[in-house]
Amino acid sequence: MTHQQTAQQAGHDDGTRAEELSRRFAEVYGHAPDGVWRAPGRVNLIGEHTDYNDGFVLPFAIDRAALVAVRLRRPDGAGHDGDAAAAGHDVVDLASTWAPDDSGLTRARFRIADLVPGAVSGWGAYPAGVVHVLAGLDGVEVPGFELLLDSTVPVGAGLSSSHAVEVATIVALDDLLGLDLDRPAMARLTQQAENDFVGAPTGIMDQSASLMGRTGAALFLDCRTLESDLVPLPVAQHGLTVLVVDTGVAHSHADGGYGARRASCERGAAALGAASLRDVPDGADLTGLDEETARRVRHVLGENRRVLETVERLRAGDVRGIGELLVASHVSLRDDYEVSCPELDLAVDTALAAGAVGARMTGGGFGGSAIALVPAGHTEQVRTAVAEAFANAGHRAPEVFVVVPGEGAGRVR
Repeated sequence: MTHQQTAQQAGHDDGTRAEELSRRFAEVYGHAPDGVWRAPGRVNLIGEHTDYNDGFVLPFAIDRAALVAVRLRRPDGAGHDGDAAAAGHDVVDLASTWAPDDSGLTRARFRIADLVPGAVSGWGAYPAGVVHVLAGLDGVEVPGFELLLDSTVPVGAGLSSSHAVEVATIVALDDLLGLDLDRPAMARLTQQAENDFVGAPTGIMDQSASLMGRTGAALFLDCRTLESDLVPLPVAQHGLTVLVVDTGVAHSHADGGYGARRASCERGAAALGAASLRDVPDGADLTGLDEETARRVRHVLGENRRVLETVERLRAGDVRGIGELLVASHVSLRDDYEVSCPELDLAVDTALAAGAVGARMTGGGFGGSAIALVPAGHTEQVRTAVAEAFANAGHRAPEVFVVVPGEGAGRVR
């Protein structure tokens, strides 16, 4: 199957999922939704832990996505069977097939006027955070609504499952409320939701990739200015596939490890007299820093350089040539930033030994996934080798699957 055929199949699958989600919405809420919107997860090709340091990243949207069916409430119930007044026009009612309970759904419900950080827990915090930041904008009134979520982005795998939910929600509300927000603005707002409402100190890369990704391309993003450019990533045309190895080791951006790395970078920048590590030149003298901080800074400086080199090689058509940069990125994340784990290291080492031209952990680390750039003829060989290596090491069986660069967020129906 060619890259184009794979992308078309992914789009067809989303259309089928949207129809099924609309039917399920009608079963749950008793009426049809106003529409269905999607937002993909992402794989970060290279550029890890550079985003919150105002650096460069190179992610791409993948062909796994969160879908939300949404129906606005109206203050008078007009056009919606007259039920809104009885239910409360500022009430948000959420349901999800994501991590379902015995009924096949998980539910959350809140009044917009009552929203404060911590008021909603679990998966419901992600759409609630989006509502919270939108309701705080001047001139924006967010009514209550009903939302049903379905997602094929693996949870805890480092593929931005939570950001996909946030982006799908903001795209839907932007459309339904006629806010006319541009994509960079939506990225900033969902980052604000993640930071201030959910409590995870993440950067802006994940939302940007989900919003602005395109089929067959990676998104070269300057996280300081939010200027972006699409860079060709024609892996299939070069006889390659991108293989994801979901280790099954869950990670969380809201835990202490991620925040500690960010704080270390901020201390390093301040000690070097810079507003952020983006302003520190590659090769700067780090001898005045303590050993741990120096390692963190060295990773960020080197990773920014590797992103720029990867972009140059892709623009020159040297897709295979980026493999060594992926490997260098993993070594730096493992040794200097210390966010890898035994399962990620095993996935990378095994994939390379089985024929991958490059591999590295992807995402925030402490678990999650690794990616491998693999000659198409070696995909099953690498998949089998990784599965056997995990079994021999006594780890739980990983999920190994191919992803392709897909379309960014938008309305499905």
